[in-house]
Amino acid sequence: MRETDVATARESALCQACGACCAHSREWPRFTLEDDAEIDRIPPALIDDSQARMRCEGDRCAALSGAIGTATACTIYDVRPLVCRDCRPGDDACSIARAARGMAPIGSAAE
Repeated sequence: MRETDVATARESALCQACGACCAHSREWPRFTLEDDAEIDRIPPALIDDSQARMRCEGDRCAALSGAIGTATACTIYDVRPLVCRDCRPGDDACSIARAARGMAPIGSAAE
């Protein structure tokens, strides 16, 4: 397995055991640079009434399944918004979302 494949698999596992960024704020799963064709691939039931972001239940993205901090998955992973694609384990957005839930930063000894 190539080193990049290992890194990608590790990132995926970290995200699937967390999900904090997907439940941090109804403002985060917003559409930024997506074109109409990309947004059209997202099921309409998962887009909020403003058409500017993902629908949320409270602060949790409606496309997120599972239990935060245990096991989660994005039900539209292949077509998720760019803001979701850009969030990486341990980056600033990840750290902010984890801290808001009382979770240790990724890479810390308490992880």
